[in-house]
Amino acid sequence: MEHIDWGLVDWSRAQFALTALYHWIFVPLTLGLSFIIAIMETIYVKTGNPEWKRITKFWMKLFGINFAIGVATGIILEFQFGTNWSNYSWFVGDIFGAPLAIEGIMAFFLESTFIAIMFFGWKKVSKKTHLWSSWLVAIGSNLSGLWIPVANGWMQNPIGMKFNPDSMRNEMDSFSEVFFNPAAINKFIHTITSAYVLASIFVI
Repeated sequence: MEHIDWGLVDWSRAQFALTALYHWIFVPLTLGLSFIIAIMETIYVKTGNPEWKRITKFWMKLFGINFAIGVATGIILEFQFGTNWSNYSWFVGDIFGAPLAIEGIMAFFLESTFIAIMFFGWKKVSKKTHLWSSWLVAIGSNLSGLWIPVANGWMQNPIGMKFNPDSMRNEMDSFSEVFFNPAAINKFIHTITSAYVLASIFVI
């Protein structure tokens, strides 16, 4: 342990903590506001009342700003796994990387694809198609709110793995154990419920 520069470790921790803190300012509002916007647009499509369309568009602008900043800070956060914690990423990448990869492929791609229709498709697609796009953005955003706590829950309670002496790495032994980790479930419930409460207060 003498070769470890603990000053560098502390600075890396501080940088990562500040980036995560700044990123998390925007995440809960994105998660909660996405569903509220989808519900508002559903009411507009069902009733045909233009006032609900105006309200939906108003909150959509604020959602877009919040979403863009959240994405930018989130990308920086993921880069820091490689720049600050490359040894950790190598040692547990087989486990820790799986939920992050699923989040990127399943959740982020879903919301990033349909957010273009959500913002720019009002006059280009039908009402129902646009409504589906808004709901898919909301679902994609909240899927991110699932897979990130799964990764973080495993960090707090590392189960479903085994150490491979040949590769000198930890490897996943049971995906279901990682996914249904009690720590991950608690974090997911806390994240989602707090996001909905925050967004509701923000709109009110």
